[in-house]
Order: sequence, then C-alpha cells, then structure tokens
Amino acid sequence: MAASDWLVVAAATLADRSTIENLIQLYLYDMAGDHPFPVGEDGRYDYGLLDDFWQYPYLFRVDGEIAGFALVIDHCPVTGKADCWFMAEFFVMRPYRRQSVGDTMFRRVVAQHPGQWHVATQVQNSAADRFWSSATGTMGAEEFKEHFDDADWVVRSFQSAGG
Repeated sequence: MAASDWLVVAAATLADRSTIENLIQLYLYDMAGDHPFPVGEDGRYDYGLLDDFWQYPYLFRVDGEIAGFALVIDHCPVTGKADCWFMAEFFVMRPYRRQSVGDTMFRRVVAQHPGQWHVATQVQNSAADRFWSSATGTMGAEEFKEHFDDADWVVRSFQSAGG
C-alpha cells in the first residue's frame, strides 16, 4: 500500500447513503455544543438537508475504516453565488482528528472540483473556524462575513485548479 493509500476519499453512491445518514448523527452531536439541535422522539437529530446536499457526496476512510464524509454542492446557499462549489457538510470522526486527516481529505475533495469555492462556518463555531482558517489559508482564501438564515457566518472564498 502506498503511503497515501491509508487515507482514501471515495465518491459515495446511493448504497452509501445510509452510512452517511448515520455519520450525520455523530456530526450533529459533535456540533450540539455550539448549535442547539433538537432531538426527535426516536432519539435522532432531525436533518432535512440530505436530499438537497446529495450532489457530490464523499466517504473518507483511514486504514480501511470509515473516518468521515463530505457533501459538496454546486452553489453557495450562504452567499447566493450560483457558479461556485460549496462544502455543504464536512466531518472527520474524533479518532482521526489532529493528524492532518481532515486537511488531507479536504484537499482531495477540492481537487475533484476545479473552480471557485466557498466554505462557510457560523461565527460561534470556533473549532470549525480554526480548522477552516488553517485548511483554506494555504489556498489563498479570502474571508468575509455574511448574515444568512438568522446567523452570522464567516465565508472563505478561494480558487481550486483541480487535481
């Protein structure tokens, strides 16, 4: 196995959708400290965006084990920009954090989609803000603020040449 094979980004298929639905529960639980997501009577977080965000889904694996996911869409809902890639959701499971896994996975996903990109985080999500500032900083990202969906967001805009 080549050194880079221990980290794998694969386009998700419809057969992978239930896996991503399960990972979304972990993702929302992780964010619940900053965002008060309600839990349904079935004990699950309600996530009604998967149909909208299921355009370019990816699964991450580390040493063959599921490690996270990304959902990429072809427009930015925060800014309204239509000709732009947007990281709608991005999640790396805790055991794989702080090992450059997230940064590597992010770069591999971005390489699949050349052109203008936006990544946005709500202002109060300081952990995500630190990650995205670092991950997009080397790409020459410009930062600006937007108000969207009753929240303040930091948007990072950059160009990808692709892979």
